[in-house]
Amino acid sequence: MDPEGNLLIADGFTALYDRHAQALYRYCARRVGPDLAEDAVAQTFLVAYEKRHTVEAGADPLPWLFGIATNVLFRHRRDEVRGYRALARTGADPLLVPLSAESHAARTDERVDAGRRARTIARVLAKLPARQRDVLLLYAVADLSYAEIAEALHLPLGTVQSALHRARTKLRKALDESKN
Repeated sequence: MDPEGNLLIADGFTALYDRHAQALYRYCARRVGPDLAEDAVAQTFLVAYEKRHTVEAGADPLPWLFGIATNVLFRHRRDEVRGYRALARTGADPLLVPLSAESHAARTDERVDAGRRARTIARVLAKLPARQRDVLLLYAVADLSYAEIAEALHLPLGTVQSALHRARTKLRKALDESKN
């Protein structure tokens, strides 16, 4: 039992972790890299456990967890922006580990083009206001719906929609300009 006399949601909380930790890890790893992602996910679940009584019964906890994760990552924002700026300058993404040991000669043209796009995207992400960056990454990386993003960030649905529209517009414009 917890201090309030409720049967501790230990089993339920373990199930919550088992169901959602991987999605939170992917989101956090994309934001702060794999090394910090585990800590961010652990911190997210610690905060979630401490605030478990604030979740409405029957509500989907995933947007709530993504909201907590986004707040945990807020303190890592400076490092995130620095990483995007480094990617924009060098083309090397400091947050990702190479996925395979392919021959360097193979697919060189694709890699150069992908590197150019990645630098452009990183430059745009580094310049976006925090709200637009959070909304875009929750949509694109975490695959949340507009309503889930609104719930996670405690924003009105219209604000989420306009922030995502603005972020996408800036990203499209930059990618179109980089093609020329």
